[in-house]
Amino acid sequence: MAEQSEQTEQTKIQTTYRPGHLSAAKNFVAEHGKPSKAVVEYLGRAGARVVLVGADGALGDVVVPSVSAGEALVEAVDDLEPAEWDAETVNATRISSEHRRKMGRSLLRQ
Repeated sequence: MAEQSEQTEQTKIQTTYRPGHLSAAKNFVAEHGKPSKAVVEYLGRAGARVVLVGADGALGDVVVPSVSAGEALVEAVDDLEPAEWDAETVNATRISSEHRRKMGRSLLRQ
């Protein structure tokens, strides 16, 4: 009995996102234009990454407990469209020089 409730609790955690995830995604869409796109990527034990691509080409992300939680998050946000890394989505991104510097610094710290 305890094993079943533990599995149920773990399933509940894995398939839901937190209110902070929802507000982050909504704020991203509000700041970067409508419609925005979202690509849900599996990260393994860490869960899933919801990569956000704004109408202005800006990138953002939210890490959630699972792919199903990511898909539910995308569905819950108005003007956020599910997407894949196809040519249209890739070409819509505009990576700023600030973002490139930020990513480069993390490589130098290893």
